[in-house]
Amino acid sequence: MVSTTSLVDFLRKANERLPDEAQRVLQALLEQGSMNKEELSLTARVKRAVLDHIIMQLYALGLVEISTEGKSKICSVTKLGDEFYSLVKAG
Repeated sequence: MVSTTSLVDFLRKANERLPDEAQRVLQALLEQGSMNKEELSLTARVKRAVLDHIIMQLYALGLVEISTEGKSKICSVTKLGDEFYSLVKAG
């Protein structure tokens, strides 16, 4: 039997599985705009090694995009990431 889950329910469940630092990363990107991982680590107050893991989780969910500029990886929030953060903040 196939069950269907709404996107809102899916995102709420995904949030339960994400580390607490993920919200700080999304908040930093929404407030400050796109930035490289080093800046993001400092702004979101997340250790660099932990940040890489969080970014990959957020990327897999489609909440952030990663682009390359020279040797730097630039992270930015997607529209879905913005909506996700609003949903999480609303509770």
